[in-house]
Amino acid sequence: MDRRDFLNSTLLASGSALLGAITPLALLAESDWTGFGGVGDYARSNGNTYEVMTAGHAIRDHVFDGKQRPEIIDTGEILDCVVVGGGISGLAAALFFARDRPGHTCLVLDNHPIFGGEAKRNEFEVDGQRLIVHQGSAACFPPLPSDFLSGFYESVGIDWKQFKYQEWSGPAPAMPIQTAPYGVGGATSGFYFGQKFGHPEGVWVRDPWGTRLAGAPISPQVKQELLQMRETDRKPFSAHRFQPKEHGDAASLHLDSVTLEQHLMETYNLSRETVRTYLSPISGGGSGLGADALSAYCEYAADVLLPWDYKQGAQMFPGGNTGVARHILKQLIPTAISGAASMTEVCRGAVQFQTLDQPQSPTRIRLNATVISVQHTGDPKHAESVELLYELDKKIYRVQARAAILAGGSWTTKHIVRDLPSVCRDAYAQFHRAPCLMANVAVRNWRFLHRLGLTECQWFEGIGNSITVRKVATFGTDPSTMNPDSPTVLTLKILFSKPGLSLEEQTTRGRMELVTTPFRNYERQIREQFSAMFGKAGFDADRDIAGIILNRWGHAYLSPQPGFFFGKDGKPAPGEVLRHNPYGRTAFANSDLAGIMDHRMSIREARRAVSQIPSGRS
Repeated sequence: MDRRDFLNSTLLASGSALLGAITPLALLAESDWTGFGGVGDYARSNGNTYEVMTAGHAIRDHVFDGKQRPEIIDTGEILDCVVVGGGISGLAAALFFARDRPGHTCLVLDNHPIFGGEAKRNEFEVDGQRLIVHQGSAACFPPLPSDFLSGFYESVGIDWKQFKYQEWSGPAPAMPIQTAPYGVGGATSGFYFGQKFGHPEGVWVRDPWGTRLAGAPISPQVKQELLQMRETDRKPFSAHRFQPKEHGDAASLHLDSVTLEQHLMETYNLSRETVRTYLSPISGGGSGLGADALSAYCEYAADVLLPWDYKQGAQMFPGGNTGVARHILKQLIPTAISGAASMTEVCRGAVQFQTLDQPQSPTRIRLNATVISVQHTGDPKHAESVELLYELDKKIYRVQARAAILAGGSWTTKHIVRDLPSVCRDAYAQFHRAPCLMANVAVRNWRFLHRLGLTECQWFEGIGNSITVRKVATFGTDPSTMNPDSPTVLTLKILFSKPGLSLEEQTTRGRMELVTTPFRNYERQIREQFSAMFGKAGFDADRDIAGIILNRWGHAYLSPQPGFFFGKDGKPAPGEVLRHNPYGRTAFANSDLAGIMDHRMSIREARRAVSQIPSGRS
């Protein structure tokens, strides 16, 4: 949910001891860090699990560089290309490589138990009904016909016309239900004000914009600022507002020179306190932090660089952009998902893990393989191959490739590429990734929201800041209708903005909080938050919550600081340095190079990276 959204706006871990905080060292011995992972193929891969997190930290801490490192086992494999990272960037890179160079071999190495990166899903079984929900990457946006993405989606079997959604079957009048987790405001939206605003019992303000914030326990000055902001944003384009039309125009250059907080204060005449209390971290949430540390251009970059068909509206697979990852995989390895290549079967089919890494297959995917080293065999300018080392089941393996694509995020790439040129290393030093906790709460019904007349909720204290009831695309679910008696999943996106601190301090402290908080503490906070907000409407946590899954993403978002997009002090933008400096037999591909956390950018970066690596066989 970004600022504009604001403006328009199975088994529970039962019996958990609600203990106090424990030390990070003690936490490492605890078994409740990962928590319940749901059911189905993704049950062992909810976010960064304990195993994935500790393996990543071992790379950071140079554990694999020590004398105690196990003996290296040479697999004897020499591939035409190895792709590091099995998220959408990596899968798309493997697909472009396979299409560009038929018959050439490609191996994707991924450190998770299942492919997809942050485009994975959670599955619950609630009262006999399977519920599918996104872990991270959520909505997708139909491209314009002239966009190369239009042909790409079609080539992997994604048909926008098949996105039909559940219809209302509850009592009249029908409530408007969103297809994606982005609130749009309106009569069934609500703001909650609690203890922080002097109301221990809590106050709901329904249809806050339609009622002009009537009844909101905020000062007249703040109310005036927020209403004026909304009115300004609803007017046609006006000259005093910076509205970039092209990437690199005067407006975008200006926006990249100031923080988003500065831009909001100047454009809408807001106080800093108003921005930090009511707009952060929702404004800038697409970049993982509040507005005070981010480049103002991050609020506009996606619209400028990734225009789409607004008339069709945002669409969403039942498991978010897991659907995109699965469609790419089905093209790469047709037997990897059971059933035909239809939208329904790609969504519902079981992953055939045994088919992912078959020696006879030109494209292979090796899971649970944490790459710890990438290095040319000799001078990168003249080397004929790249050597990659990866850890799997506590053993270290070596594989060679004629080319490598680094499709993982900046936080790992800068550590594992051993002969990274100084120009690239300096560029990676300017990348800051923010953590995020995606908490999926399965409820047996949402009558408590219906009694309040709400389908979208936002609050300004406690854990998380919003939830939205969603209807599901019917190719992924059996019930073609939904109502307040239907089980559903409510998603809390929990960010860790700490206004006033530097960007680096905010991301580091947020990550420490994410890593050192056990599952049971987050479970308690969520139950208490829901009970405080919805208890009066009949919500009972013990009865109504069917399950909670936490997806911890320690480096979820690239958080671009001012100057990230276009550079500063006469130096080029860090992403541009990496895009235009593939070295030797390697190239970089990840959405963070563009500063836009969007799967469409992942696909674009993959396309470019594949075009930059050497042709392979001599």
